[in-house]
Amino acid sequence: MKTRSSDKLSKNGSLLIIVLWVVFGLVAITLYFANEMSLELRASDNRVCGLASEEAIEGALCYASTILTNQIANGTNGNVPDPASYQSAALPVGTAHFWFIGRDNNGQAQPGQVTFGLVDEGSKLNLNTASITNLTWLPNITSEVAANIVDWRNTNNTTAIADGDGPTVYSSLGYTAKGLPFETVDELRLVYGMNMAMFIGADANRNGALDPNETSTDGTADPGISEYVTVYSREPNPAGKVNISSISSAAAGSLRSLLQTNLTTTKATQILRKLGLSSKTPVTVTFHSPLDFYIKSGMASADFASIATNLTMTNSPYITGRVNVNTASAAVLTCLLNGDSESAQQLVSYRNTNPDALTSIAWLGDALTGNPTALATLRAHDNLTTRSFQFTADVAAIGPNGRGYRRVRFVFDTATGTPQLVYRQDLTRLGWALGKDARQTWLFAKDSQ
Repeated sequence: MKTRSSDKLSKNGSLLIIVLWVVFGLVAITLYFANEMSLELRASDNRVCGLASEEAIEGALCYASTILTNQIANGTNGNVPDPASYQSAALPVGTAHFWFIGRDNNGQAQPGQVTFGLVDEGSKLNLNTASITNLTWLPNITSEVAANIVDWRNTNNTTAIADGDGPTVYSSLGYTAKGLPFETVDELRLVYGMNMAMFIGADANRNGALDPNETSTDGTADPGISEYVTVYSREPNPAGKVNISSISSAAAGSLRSLLQTNLTTTKATQILRKLGLSSKTPVTVTFHSPLDFYIKSGMASADFASIATNLTMTNSPYITGRVNVNTASAAVLTCLLNGDSESAQQLVSYRNTNPDALTSIAWLGDALTGNPTALATLRAHDNLTTRSFQFTADVAAIGPNGRGYRRVRFVFDTATGTPQLVYRQDLTRLGWALGKDARQTWLFAKDSQ
């Protein structure tokens, strides 16, 4: 028979168990809400970092516009801004920082090394003016896709190229070929036969470098077609220039005046005689391009540089699609040379060793001395220049403690004399694009705080 004392101990034990369960429940609830609060705190911190990055990107937009505005104010619109004249990496905006992700077109960066700076759109082939021959030599492209690119922009909405696929093939895809000029490079993805491997190659985040998570067959960045084409390149062609597309001896007065003003009367007479325009017998001389004019004139490269910006092949207010040979990559130069990659590399090497000689397209004649075939290819078309008026600011930003990564691509056009923002694209979805070194630097900075 139980005693009163044992009953009391049994009740106390039951009460203790109940209390312990209540305590454990309260502790569990406390830990749960504490964890939720911690997650919410982290989420809030990430949102704040993201907002800081977005503000940094807006600051970068203003900074890029200022760089180009100063270029115009200094009377050097048309020149590519010197990377040494502005900052392009880890610029602070409050507690955030931003970078301009650039491109190395001189082949001096390692495959995994990210280049920083503004990107010259004039260094690329223009999708709306490039010939089928030029497009065919783009890396990884097929003749069918090259033909389809031309057909896509063909306003007649017909199959203009033998290897191309006309309107019929698009009907099976649920849309029609545009039959108008390209408005963006990304529009290439609608062209029949185009795929992502061809479009971006191994460069999944489109930063011009081979990142640790990217692989290519030859160990290079292998960026695909999108790296080498644009839709923005154009340069102003104000009235008053001397049109050299066709000049008659009877109407050579404007050319003579230009030569006499910038050179001497003696040199002007020698050049006109060399061109066959000093004869009293009426004669008309035609030129395929300013480079063709330079070669036929026999003038010195320095003399040509003094008049080059006053020559034109058309009376249109803008010239669309010329490629800046001072900044074009070897891949783009290969396209202009109809696949002659050896001559393209020869031009890049000359640029790297003679930076002061790039005052006009005349340097091509010096660089290709002894290579008449390549020179003949370049002088046959009016698609070369040494001036650029469109630039991309590919901005990546991170907030405090290396968090809140954002990336936006801007394209500016200065052809009107004022920097105009013509394109904006959010590229944050492509992931980290600042390279391995920047990641390690900013992760270390975060962990050390």
